[in-house]
Amino acid sequence: MKKQEALPLGRFGWALFDWANQPFFTVVTTFIFGPYVASTMISDPVKGQATWAVTQWASGIVIAVLSPFLGAMADAGGRRKPYVFFFQILVVLGCVPLWWAYPGRPELVWPIVFAVVLATIGAEMSIVFNNAQLPDIVRPQRMGRLSGFAWGLGYIGGLIALAIVLVAQAVLGNGDSHAIERATGPASALWLVVFVLPMFLFTPDLAKTRSLSLWQCARQGGASLLTTLRELRHHRNAFLYLIAFMLYNDGLAAIIAFGGVYAKAAFGWDIRTLGIFGIIITLLAIPGAMLGGWLDDTLGSRRTVRLATAGVIVATIGILGITADRVLYVVTAGPLDPTRGLFGSAQELAFMGFALLLGFCMGPMQAASRTLVGRLAPPGMTGEFFGLFALSGRATAWMAPLAVDLVTTQTQSTRWGIACVLVFLVAGFVLLGRVREERS
Repeated sequence: MKKQEALPLGRFGWALFDWANQPFFTVVTTFIFGPYVASTMISDPVKGQATWAVTQWASGIVIAVLSPFLGAMADAGGRRKPYVFFFQILVVLGCVPLWWAYPGRPELVWPIVFAVVLATIGAEMSIVFNNAQLPDIVRPQRMGRLSGFAWGLGYIGGLIALAIVLVAQAVLGNGDSHAIERATGPASALWLVVFVLPMFLFTPDLAKTRSLSLWQCARQGGASLLTTLRELRHHRNAFLYLIAFMLYNDGLAAIIAFGGVYAKAAFGWDIRTLGIFGIIITLLAIPGAMLGGWLDDTLGSRRTVRLATAGVIVATIGILGITADRVLYVVTAGPLDPTRGLFGSAQELAFMGFALLLGFCMGPMQAASRTLVGRLAPPGMTGEFFGLFALSGRATAWMAPLAVDLVTTQTQSTRWGIACVLVFLVAGFVLLGRVREERS
């Protein structure tokens, strides 16, 4: 029997969800608002980096605890859109207060941290439930195309959001109140509200609705999760890969999250430079992912992931070797000229070179990681193992940011704080070497 699909408008509404949510990740947590909080709202770069790390590890712990259980609850209950709606409301409630992140107001720092944590939890959890709708709205043969289309829309949405920030800065200026950085929060919330509506209006909840109470959903979801976790002991090779993925994925997420923070602290980049930096990195990830697809089919998923992870390790080591007065740890560079042009110093050019390597490698690293799950999953258990893959990507997502927080605070150094990310990347790379690319 041919599987029922949602209508084209329903499938497009589902894909538009990525477009709606991406500006929060691009302009708030990565390239604009995060560096602003860490280096301007909090004038001490060391304290700022440690404080921003709190937003990442605190939200990561909550997501790690809730996502597998609530996901299993949703599977038991059948419907996903009510969960998506609830967590999207949290994103809006967390983004709007970011307007009040005024510089020089230390009493506002922790309320802003709480708002970012709330929005991050809402964004990540709503993604879990929106992803779970995919098998119910499109045939298996077309899932990859729809997923890839949504992924591309998300990247384009993030790029457009960055471009809007740059245009606003050029037209309006940015005064002492840093209104443009503060506006990224409510603007991302408005963007989300407008563009997520097609998903709620046109994408059907095609999963079979079951007449179960919330308590019954919780019991069945918990039991299903425990059963899936117990199955892992019979599939040691796949389990080893999931542990490796947890480690190197945590390292990648952390270096992406703190790259802009580190650059602003080291070079004093303004909003225009940070925006252009974000656009360049995002644009480079697209051909990197395309090349990764070819390498995946040519060399295999495991070798592709290891090659990309090695590139990220090299890029991270290089980035850490660049400071305001040195290149590659030992080469002395001239002082930064306040009137210099875009990336107008040797140390900034060297930083951008390693950042471009990072952007190019992160696409194949993430894409081939997902493919490797499909290659390792036992026949008939692909769905369960993709669920475990999602869990492994979130279960320890708090560890690398927490390590950045602790090391930054103890050493009073932004460089040493980010250097601890290498432990996660190298450990994942080494462990991946013991994984065999074969089905359990």
